[in-house]
Amino acid sequence: MRIEVVTLFPQMIREALAHGIVGRAQKRGLFEVGTEDPRDHTNDVHRTVDDRPYGGGPGMVMKPAPLVAAIGAAAARVAPGSPRICLSAQGEPFTQARAQELSGLPGLVLVAGRYEGVDERVIATSIDAELSVGDYVLSGGELPALVVIDALARLKEGALNDARSSVEESFATGLLDWPHYTRPEEYEGLKVPEVLQGGNHEHIRRWRLKQALGRTWLRRPELFLSRQTSAEETELLNEFLQERQTQS
Repeated sequence: MRIEVVTLFPQMIREALAHGIVGRAQKRGLFEVGTEDPRDHTNDVHRTVDDRPYGGGPGMVMKPAPLVAAIGAAAARVAPGSPRICLSAQGEPFTQARAQELSGLPGLVLVAGRYEGVDERVIATSIDAELSVGDYVLSGGELPALVVIDALARLKEGALNDARSSVEESFATGLLDWPHYTRPEEYEGLKVPEVLQGGNHEHIRRWRLKQALGRTWLRRPELFLSRQTSAEETELLNEFLQERQTQS
């Protein structure tokens, strides 16, 4: 897989991706990341990529010509037909399901906007989809682009030292993750749950599932609207809620 990022700050992308799982995945040849700077597609001495918005208002808007040219140059380095995605607060939410869908593609172009946004004609002529990483506003699309790349990299076979990690995480099954513990057995008066020390894999599986269900119910109940709950899950969730009521 090859990902191209259209950005005014290519060094920001390259430096961030040199570390951790993403850096290791690149070294293993699982995917490549390139950058394209719209400033390289300007014709004036100041390399101007923005201008004042029509209709007035604060801030500046990214000009269409340099950005469209940069998108075209980036698209030429990925597989034909690879989607061109703009990171935008107006985009559809980026989810784990979307990450899994994109991870199977041979190529991807991510466009990181800046300032007040990009000229709408760029979206109309050169963008296939818009993605948002959350209901908040950032200074630019570089951080969201890095979020997308990190999420995709984790799903590439061979990126993680243990392949189970990518399927035993929050949202992988539509639920939040269960609590995790490591040594020491007791810390600040808090002990590791006995079930995790017993070695009974079935008991551990049920405990983890129950905790994941309970956390999701308490913190993100809307996630239950988009998934089917099995009979076992219903039983375990009821157990969790009864235990919580007893403890309170």
